[in-house]
Amino acid sequence: MRKVKKIGNSQIFEPFINQSGFRSGLVRDLLDCHVPTKTNLAHDVTLARHLAAADAGRAAKSRRCRIGTTLFLVCLVARLFTCPASAQTVGALSPQVRKYVSASTSKVILEHVQIIDGTGAPPLADRNISIEDGKITAILPGADQSPAEGTTILNLRGYSVIPGIVGMHEHLFYIPFPNLAADGSFERPILFHQMSYSAPRLYLANGVTTARTAGSVDTYTDLRLKEAIEKGVLPGPHLDVTGPYLEGAGNNANLQMHQLTGPEDARETVSYWADRGVTSFKAYTHITRDEMTAAVKEAHKHGLKITGHLCSVTYTEAAEIGIDNIEHGFRANTELDPGKKPDTCSDSGGDYTLEHMIPGSPEANRLIAVLISHHVAITSTLPGAAANLAADATADARPLLRPAVLEAMAPSAREAYLYSRNRARPTQSNVAQQLRRDMDLQHAFVAAGGLLLAGPDAVGIGGNLPGFGDQRQIELLVEAGFSPVQAIRISTLNGAIYMGRQDQIGSIAVGKNADLVVIKGDPSTRIQDVENVEIVFKDGVGYDTRKLLDSVKGHYGEY
Repeated sequence: MRKVKKIGNSQIFEPFINQSGFRSGLVRDLLDCHVPTKTNLAHDVTLARHLAAADAGRAAKSRRCRIGTTLFLVCLVARLFTCPASAQTVGALSPQVRKYVSASTSKVILEHVQIIDGTGAPPLADRNISIEDGKITAILPGADQSPAEGTTILNLRGYSVIPGIVGMHEHLFYIPFPNLAADGSFERPILFHQMSYSAPRLYLANGVTTARTAGSVDTYTDLRLKEAIEKGVLPGPHLDVTGPYLEGAGNNANLQMHQLTGPEDARETVSYWADRGVTSFKAYTHITRDEMTAAVKEAHKHGLKITGHLCSVTYTEAAEIGIDNIEHGFRANTELDPGKKPDTCSDSGGDYTLEHMIPGSPEANRLIAVLISHHVAITSTLPGAAANLAADATADARPLLRPAVLEAMAPSAREAYLYSRNRARPTQSNVAQQLRRDMDLQHAFVAAGGLLLAGPDAVGIGGNLPGFGDQRQIELLVEAGFSPVQAIRISTLNGAIYMGRQDQIGSIAVGKNADLVVIKGDPSTRIQDVENVEIVFKDGVGYDTRKLLDSVKGHYGEY
C-alpha cells in the first residue's frame, strides 16, 4: 500500500476559506485528514477546475454566485478525503504499538469463521474473510488456504467475527468519590481523572474500534490523544472527540466543567472548539433552552452534531430545538416530573417521569413520535443502572464483575468498587423496576423506527470500565428484549449510521474498513460469548487482546 501524505498545512486552504468567509467543520476536518489512495481524483479535480473557472467568470456579475460555488467546492474537496486516516500499515506504527500486534502482514485471511455482519441478518457459517491494506477484500465460503508469503492465515473454526464496536457513549476519565461513606455520600468536589493511558487500550482490547468520547474535561489532551492514535504512536480506537460539557449554571459538584453564562457563551464555546478539532458536542444537565438553541445552531453551522444528558430541558423541548441525540435512554427525561420549572432541573431528575412513562401509553407514544419525527437518536447506557442492582439480581445470576475487570483496576479503584458494592442498601428500591422500564421504552422506540445507539458511560462507577462495559451493554440489550444480532447491530452499524460513516465501518462487507472483532464462541446463540475477544482488527491490523489487557493490569483509576 502506498503511504499517503497527511495535509497538515492549513495555509493551503486559508485563501480559500477567507474568500468565502466560511469556516465550517468540513474545512477543519480537511486539515486533519488523509488523501485516499484509491479514488477517481482526476475526474473530480477536473470538475473542480471547471467550477473554479466558471466562478471567476461570474465574479463580476454576482458575489453570491462566487460564494455559492466556493461552498460547493468545499464540500467537493471534503468528499475526496476520509477521516479517520486511511488504513495504517504495521510499519507506520511505533514500536510501542507494534508490540501489541498479533497479525502484522498487509494480507490476512480469517478461515472458517462465523460472520455476524452487524446488519441484524442471521449469521453466516463457515466463511473466509480476506483482508488487504486495511480493507475487507473478499468474503467466500470457508476453505483451507495454502500458505503464501506476506499473508497471515488464521484458522478460526469455532470462532465468530463481528464488526468493530462503534461506542457512542465512551469516556476517557475515571471518577473517584472523595471520602465515600457507607450511605453513599461523599465530600465535594468531584474530580475527573484523565485515563489517557488505560482507557484507549481497554476499549481497543475489548473490541471498540471507534469511540465517541461523549463529554470532555481535558479537551486538548483528548485531541492530542486522537492525533497520536491516528499517527500510530499510541494504541487505541478511532476517536470522535466530544467538546467540553455544555453545562449551565446549577448545582454541579464538578469544578472541571465550565458553566455557561448565556446563549452567546454557548455559541462561542462551540465555535472555539469546533475550530480546534472536536467533532461532536454534548449539552449537560443544567443548560437552558436558549443556551441549547445557540449551541445546536452553532454546531450545525460547523457541520457537527450535538447530543445531551438532559434534565433542565425535557426530551420534547430538546427535540424541537434540534438536538441530534439524547443520552441515557429514557432515564433523564423530566417532562412529567412534579414541580418541573422551565430551564431548571427537577428534584426527581427524571425518575418520576420514567416510572410513569408506560410503554404504549399516550404519553410514551407521543414522546417517541416527536423524537422520531425530529430524527433524534437515543443512546442506550444500561450498564450504569445495572451496576446498582443487588449482587444476585442479574438475569443470569452471574457475579456482577468478572475477574478480568477487577484485574484491570488500580488498587484504589478496586477498593472503592468493593466498598461500594458491599455496603448496605435500602430494603425498598425501585432500581430494578426503573431499569426494566427504560429497557422497555428503548425497545418500543426501536419498534417504532427510532435509531438506538449504544455506549456504557464507563467511568469506573459500579465497576463499569471501558471496553468491558461495551460488552456488558450488548448483553443488557439482549435482556431488554433484542435478539443477539439486533443488539450487535445497535452497538455497531447504528453508531456508524449516526456518524454518517456506514459506508466505511459498522458492518462486515467487501470494501469496508477491516475493523473486526474475533470472538471465541457464538454470541448469536450465547450472548455472553461476546466477552471472549481474542483479536481486534482495526484498519486491518490485528491487536492481541491479552497483551493490551496485560499492559493496563492494575492501572485503570491510576492513569
